[in-house]
Amino acid sequence: MLEGWSRQQRSRLLAEKTVKDRLRLVRRFGEYTNTYPWEWTPEDVEAYFAAQFAKDPPAAHSTVRGQQNDLEMFCAFITDSRYGWSTACLEEFGQFPVQVCHDWNTADHVAEYEGRPGRRALTYDELQQLFDAADDRVEKKRKLGRKGVLAAWRDSVVLKSVYAYGLRRREASMLDIPDLRHNPRASDYGRFGALQVRWGKASRGSPPKRRTVLTVHELDWIVPLLEEWVDEARPRFSPGKHPALWVTERRSRLGVRRLDEVFNTIRKLAALPEELELHSLRHIVSA
Repeated sequence: MLEGWSRQQRSRLLAEKTVKDRLRLVRRFGEYTNTYPWEWTPEDVEAYFAAQFAKDPPAAHSTVRGQQNDLEMFCAFITDSRYGWSTACLEEFGQFPVQVCHDWNTADHVAEYEGRPGRRALTYDELQQLFDAADDRVEKKRKLGRKGVLAAWRDSVVLKSVYAYGLRRREASMLDIPDLRHNPRASDYGRFGALQVRWGKASRGSPPKRRTVLTVHELDWIVPLLEEWVDEARPRFSPGKHPALWVTERRSRLGVRRLDEVFNTIRKLAALPEELELHSLRHIVSA
C-alpha cells in the first residue's frame, strides 16, 4: 500500500520531502494503533490526534490539520476501487479498509493564518538592534584576533540581504553568484541591481518558483555591502568554482539550518525576544 501510494504521489510530481513526510506519518499512525490499515477506525484517528495535542508543547494546529489531510488522502487511495486494495483485503483478511477521516473528527481550515500567535514581526528599533549586534560581533572578533571574523562578516551581510530582498531561508541559501543581476533602470547599482531568486516556494506538484527581486532605492545601502562581500570577503574563503553566494569555511553552501543558527546567535547578542525568527525579517512594523 505504501509503495503504491508513494508511486502515485511521485507520478503527480510532488516533492520528495512531501512524499517521505507523508509515508512517515502513515507509519507512525500504524505504530500508534498497532493495527493494519484495513483495521483502522475513526476512533483511532481521534485518539491519535488527541495525543498530539496532549504533548508538551502541543502540536501546532496547522501541523495537525496537515497530518489529518495526509491521512485522509492515504485512506482515499487504499479505498479507491481503481487500485483494488479493498477487494484484495476482503479476500485475504475478511476485512477491507474504510475512510476513517471525516468532517466530524478532523479540523476545518477556516482561518487564513494558522501560525503560532507568539510569532510576530520585528519593529524598526529591533531591526536596528539586530544589525548593530551583527556588526559588533564582527568588530569584537577582529579586535580580539579570534577566528571566525570572515564568518561573522558573512553572517552580518546575510541577515541584511534577507531583509533587503525579502528572502525566505531556502531562497537565501540557494543564491549563486550568477543570480546577481543588472537592472537597466538602476545602472548605478551595477551587478547588484536585482536578485534572480530561483528557489522560491513551490506550488504543490510544481518546481520551485522563480522571481526577480529588484534593489529598491530605500534599501540601496545593501549594494556596497554585497559588493564588499563578493569582491573582498568571499574570495578569502577560497571557494574555488563553488557558485554559492554564501559559502562556509569548509567551502560549502551555507545551509538553511545554519541560517537559523546565525539568526538565533545574533538575536541573543541583541537581547531580542525568543519568539523572533529569521522569517521575521520579511515582516517589519514601525516602532
